[in-house]
Amino acid sequence: PYYVDINQNLFLEAYLHSSDLNLVLFVDTCVASPTPHNFTTVTYDIIRNGCVRDSTYATYYSPYKHMVRFKFNAFQFIRHNPLVYLQCELVVCRAYDYSSRCYQGCIIGAKRQARS
Repeated sequence: PYYVDINQNLFLEAYLHSSDLNLVLFVDTCVASPTPHNFTTVTYDIIRNGCVRDSTYATYYSPYKHMVRFKFNAFQFIRHNPLVYLQCELVVCRAYDYSSRCYQGCIIGAKRQARS
């Protein structure tokens, strides 16, 4: 657990550990939930299908293609529920494959597809 005050910035970094240096990491979706086991019923979208949904979300420069850095402000769902759980989906693509999901950015109205 990571304890923060409301409206405090949360900084996150994801790093892909791979010997293949031609891979890119992309933050597709980050969803918050008041419970750790249900990310579909009561949720708050921070970013969904590459589209930023939270105005406090921001990305930061990364010196590596296989690392992403971002932040958003801490919040709580309801006064009686002080815990927030975060679930993020990241996509790994070949660098410079401009037809891949990593280079498509925000997809409005995207449908969920099975991934291998």
